[in-house]
Amino acid sequence: MKATRILVVACLLMGWLAGWLAGPSQADTPAAPASGNPAATGYDISWPQCGTGLPESPAYSIVGVNGGRPHTANPCFAEQLAWADRSAEAAAGLPSAVYVNTAATGPVGSVWWPAANTAGGAAIANPYGSCDGSASPACAYIHGYTMAANDAAMVADAGGAARRMYWLDVETGNSWLPDKAANTAELEGMTAFLQSAGVEVGIYSTGYQFAQIVGEVGPASNLYPLKSWLAGAASATAAEQLCSAAPLTAGGVVALTQFTDGILDYNVRCPAWAPAPAPAPAPASQETTAPGKLRLAVSAKMSAAQIA
Repeated sequence: MKATRILVVACLLMGWLAGWLAGPSQADTPAAPASGNPAATGYDISWPQCGTGLPESPAYSIVGVNGGRPHTANPCFAEQLAWADRSAEAAAGLPSAVYVNTAATGPVGSVWWPAANTAGGAAIANPYGSCDGSASPACAYIHGYTMAANDAAMVADAGGAARRMYWLDVETGNSWLPDKAANTAELEGMTAFLQSAGVEVGIYSTGYQFAQIVGEVGPASNLYPLKSWLAGAASATAAEQLCSAAPLTAGGVVALTQFTDGILDYNVRCPAWAPAPAPAPAPASQETTAPGKLRLAVSAKMSAAQIA
C-alpha cells in the first residue's frame, strides 16, 4: 500500500510539472473567446501588442498604423501587417484593413498645424475656404488631409501599399478642438485624401465619444455614408448585440463591433455588412496627390491613448 501511494503521488507530480512547463508556450498564442459565429470573429492589433504572441490563423485582422496619436508610428507595424496579411481573408484576395489615429489640436505647442491651403509644397483644394493658421474648419481640413497622406506613406513604407480599408480612430483620449465643426472638418480632410487614393474609409469609435467630438453629421459631409466600427462591448455576445446599435453617422451601417479579452481586441462582423471584393487598380488618369509629397516627420515617442 505504501509503495502504491508513493507511485500515485509521483504520477500526480509528474503531471503537474508537465502542465506547468507547457503553460507559457500555450499562452504565447491566445485562443479566441467563444462566439456564436467564430468565422465572423477577427482581431485588431497595434503597438500594445508589439512583442506578444498573436493567433496563428486569424479569420481577418486590422492593424493600427500609429503609436496611439497622429504624428506617431507603431514601431512594429510592418511585422504586424505581414502577420495580418496571412489571415484567411487576406489569402482570399482582400488585403487586411488598417486604422489610423485622429486629432485636431489647433495651433498649439510644437505639433504641426497648417497656415495655408498647402502642405509639403502641394496645393490642396479646400471646401471650407482659405486656411489662415487658426483653429478653423478650413485649417482642420488641411491638417486632416495631410495626416492621412502621412499615414498612407507609412503604410506604403511597410510594404502595404495595397488598397486596404482605412478606419479613422476617433476617441476622446486624443486632442480635439471645442468647435465640433472643426473636428468634423479634420475627419473630412482625412477622408477626402484617402478616397482620392481609391480606398474605402470607415469610422472607429463609440457612440458617446463620436457625439462628444463630432456630433451629428449631415448628408452633405463625406463622413455621412461611412461604415461604423463600434467599440465598447464587454464580451462576444455583447459585441454581437452591438451590431443592432445606431451607426455613428446616419447614412452608414454598423459593419464591425469590438470587444476585449486579455491582451487582444476581438471584432465581430455584423450581418449588415460583408466586405467588398478587392478593388481594381485606379485608372492611370486619376489625379491623386502622392503621399510622399505631404509627408511630415513622424515620432514614435509620444504617449499613447487607445480605445479600451
